[in-house]
Amino acid sequence: MDTIVDILNILLPLLYGGLLYLYGQSFFKSVSRTNKIKTVMLAATVLIHLMYLLFRTVLFNPPPITTPFEIMTVIAFCIALAYLYIEVISKVHGTGMFVLIPAFLFQVISSLFIRDLGQVPEVLQSNLLGFHVTSALLGYTAIAVGAMYGILYLMLYHDIKSNHFSVIYKRLPNLEILESMSFRSTLFGFIFLSIAIVVGLIWLPIAFGQIFYSDPKLIGTMFIWMLYAVGLVSKKLAGWHGRKIVVLYVSGFIVALFSITFVNFFFSSFHQFY
Repeated sequence: MDTIVDILNILLPLLYGGLLYLYGQSFFKSVSRTNKIKTVMLAATVLIHLMYLLFRTVLFNPPPITTPFEIMTVIAFCIALAYLYIEVISKVHGTGMFVLIPAFLFQVISSLFIRDLGQVPEVLQSNLLGFHVTSALLGYTAIAVGAMYGILYLMLYHDIKSNHFSVIYKRLPNLEILESMSFRSTLFGFIFLSIAIVVGLIWLPIAFGQIFYSDPKLIGTMFIWMLYAVGLVSKKLAGWHGRKIVVLYVSGFIVALFSITFVNFFFSSFHQFY
């Protein structure tokens, strides 16, 4: 099984790269043959990625949530799965190349640097921790998808504002649809991030006996949560919409990405187990 996991670890970045190529061909050239196979290819990639995660779970136990590089491959899977659902339900096929870019990047980084823990710390053997991490990953995945739709909104907005009607204008949904998809994804992410914070605060004193309020990752997560809370409340009460709210969604994702990578690698304490 070790060999299968190693092969899949190499194969997944290639599959995601192939998906970007197919969706790019479909977006820029509208190749009919590509249009027919890209969704099938996406579904196959999601299935293979699921197999990889299951094999890693069986081989190394617990699930791949013990290091940032394991978490990155789970996030890549969640983004691909979320977009597959969006594409099938909404019938909007023109955004796949952009939404799948972070999935490709996360998987490339994971495949390059992932390593196995020789012995799993006892603190990781907790159902509460599993629920906490699952909620956090769903939250960050939805935030990432929302940010990508926000970036597409800004690209289309720039085209319209400058009267430059490029392929972006011709192939993307209108601004209202992009803003709506960004908002719904972000709201979904905010809900699950809230659940992750609550469960984490319950699990933390059980695992460590005290709460490390000064932990950089905890501070970063709370800042991200408050940033999105302000945006969602402002949209509801102050009528924020359009470019202003979309910029906030994208900014929140940039902060979240910084927290997942730089802060987690160099500053976090109890969030590091490796």
